Amino acid sequence: MDGNGRWAQARGKPRLFGHHAGAKRVREIVEACPDLGVKYLTIFAFSTENWQRTQAEVSGLMK
Repeated sequence: MDGNGRWAQARGKPRLFGHHAGAKRVREIVEACPDLGVKYLTIFAFSTENWQRTQAEVSGLMK
């Protein structure tokens, strides 16, 4: 998901803080889908370009 790390940095937080906040928001969206009548949801959360991030950031994203 694009922008979570930049969102956190703009607020003086570590990039992983933004990734965790983004994951929390995705979880909320997924849980709301049945109530909204959404039968199918596609989420693109990690692209091949993301492997160029630091090992620490990739590890944090994979948790």
